[in-house]
Amino acid sequence: MGEAATLFKEWSAYLRPEDISQLESAYHFSEAAHEGQFRESGEPYISHPLAVASILAQWHLDPQALTAALLHDVMEDTSVTKAEITKTFGSPVADLVDGLSKLDKIEFETHERAQAENFRKMLLAMARDVRVILIKLADRLHNMRTLEAVDAGKRQRIARETLEIYAPIANRLGLNSIFQELEDLSFRYLYPDRYRVLAKAVKAARGNRREIVGKVLASVQRRLKDNGLDAQVQGREKHLYSIYRKMREKHLSFAQVLDVFGFRIVVKNVHACYIALGALHGLFKPIPGKFKDYIAIPKANGYQALHTTLFGPFGTPIEVQIRTGEMHKIAEAGVASHWLYKSSDTSLSELQRKTHQWLQSLIQMQSEAGDSVEFLEHLKVDLFPDEVYIFTPKGQIMALPRGATAVDFAYSVHTDIGNRCVAVTINQELLPLRTELKNGDRVEIITAAHAKPNPLWLNFVVTAKARSHIRHFLKTMHFQESVQLGERLLGQALANFRMPLAEIKEPEWDKLVRESNAKSRQDILSDIGLGKRLSAVVARRILALRGSPPPESVVPGSVVIRGSEGIAVQLAKCCKPIPGDPILGIISKGSGMVIHTHDCPTISRTRPDPERQLDVAWDPETKKLFEVSIKLVVANQRGVLAKVAAEIAEAGSNIQHVSVDPDDGGTYTDMHFTLQVSSRLHLARIMRGLRRIPEVARINRVKG
Repeated sequence: MGEAATLFKEWSAYLRPEDISQLESAYHFSEAAHEGQFRESGEPYISHPLAVASILAQWHLDPQALTAALLHDVMEDTSVTKAEITKTFGSPVADLVDGLSKLDKIEFETHERAQAENFRKMLLAMARDVRVILIKLADRLHNMRTLEAVDAGKRQRIARETLEIYAPIANRLGLNSIFQELEDLSFRYLYPDRYRVLAKAVKAARGNRREIVGKVLASVQRRLKDNGLDAQVQGREKHLYSIYRKMREKHLSFAQVLDVFGFRIVVKNVHACYIALGALHGLFKPIPGKFKDYIAIPKANGYQALHTTLFGPFGTPIEVQIRTGEMHKIAEAGVASHWLYKSSDTSLSELQRKTHQWLQSLIQMQSEAGDSVEFLEHLKVDLFPDEVYIFTPKGQIMALPRGATAVDFAYSVHTDIGNRCVAVTINQELLPLRTELKNGDRVEIITAAHAKPNPLWLNFVVTAKARSHIRHFLKTMHFQESVQLGERLLGQALANFRMPLAEIKEPEWDKLVRESNAKSRQDILSDIGLGKRLSAVVARRILALRGSPPPESVVPGSVVIRGSEGIAVQLAKCCKPIPGDPILGIISKGSGMVIHTHDCPTISRTRPDPERQLDVAWDPETKKLFEVSIKLVVANQRGVLAKVAAEIAEAGSNIQHVSVDPDDGGTYTDMHFTLQVSSRLHLARIMRGLRRIPEVARINRVKG
């Protein structure tokens, strides 16, 4: 095949003859495996692996990666096994191919879950060897270039997946040219009409602005030469999707997007970058607030350059990027420049370090994610293109996604700092933890030894690291609390049969775990606490395992509740029970025990299964404060609210919430309070005090 011959010629420019020989073997192996298979465009299937290998050849990837590229679909689409590839081409190549192969043999409930699991597998393989994602990106790029051949539904799905996952990963790894091409191709297939209109408008603008661009180019080259700078100056056009995104986000028409054209200036060294910047600011006035120094503070993907926007002729804004030759190579090839340009440059090693850190964070993220769909959600959150740069108290710079809060910053410093943060000072000012950070903020996190993550943080954190750590902590805490509750419930159920929990021996536990298809004793106890197993049923099972039938007469007992057990024991929102109220526990499947009052209207309406009802009693030593709602009917006079609030404070209670019905001109009005009380007696004392106020006509506790 002519394509193969051209490719081998390309490879011979930088590979050894023995490497070429291995690649020829891989080509013939792949060709034989795909014999009789055709792409949807009608071409022989082997044309696809060849095209992928050709894209990778531009980065001068090593023979192992190129061999894997030629074989990347054989395990998925043919009967070839990993063992065969290992035997013929070695274990590293087989591992790369395996990392790229989908999980075809496993059945999933939905297409989304299958895709999510495939992403998880590929990204974990990538964390072990970044060449996996380079091959996958080349594979996706060729598929996108030939997407016209597939049906419309599949085209839309692949384009959306590319825009949401693959293009951001290419950007995250600094592969700028692939990132831009993937975005433009996705845009073309997702929004064909918009793409067509915008492409036509850009083409027309290109002709109209050619004269301006030519003028600017000539004057820039002349000014740089006058300053003794040897520089390459190129005019460049923004790619279509970035123009479309700017129009959509800033609600602009195409005519209002003036900076469609820009200039790239490549100079010899960093010193020359700043001289060039000064020369250009002397030639055209800079637009305030549009200068960014990515040389001093590189982007997370290793990108470095000076960015400035100038007022050009006729008031046209001109975007300019100034960088060195080395920075230009990294900007175009990103992490692949490790193979393409062998260099000991510090910026390159910094890029590799940052890439490694991100890959390690993927491994940590997936270990804490509950399933593949959650992992994919974390990943999408993590692929932010825009960043803000924050200073630590010691002056170190940290890059965070735009919209990041103080809690995101705390977790980016260290997991323990995030878990224990209680307050933050931003530029020496004490501010809420949900405060959104801005470029250049100096942030100091205040921690406390016994603090723990708040579930409400999930409403405002934006980084995947913060989100996954908070969820992981809450899951772990939920598990521990449900184990403790399960132990108490099983203890009570066994006490009803006059058998202490402590008497159950290890072999009996092991037997119960095996019979229950559980992973451990803790899992059984957690299931009881979460209502997935009934304590009475487990207790009877334990007695059966011991060979002792349950006695007929049982000793009734109550589970003692303190109200501070955590997530596993919840106080019902419908009746808001407080110590002193007669209560009962309802085991709610999946969410533990919910405590209701005996006369709760929800209980009488829903009539829960008697097997799931438990006798519970308040611990007389409980120290917690509980929320309770009361309603007052008061005379519609000035100063009544102040009198009521003063009386509540006098009785030693906090007001959590207060609302007053709108004034309709009547004699009386309603006031609604949510108070914190220690017990029913405390509430009675508050209500007695409120009845003494002459303006209070009626008062009652609100349930339901």
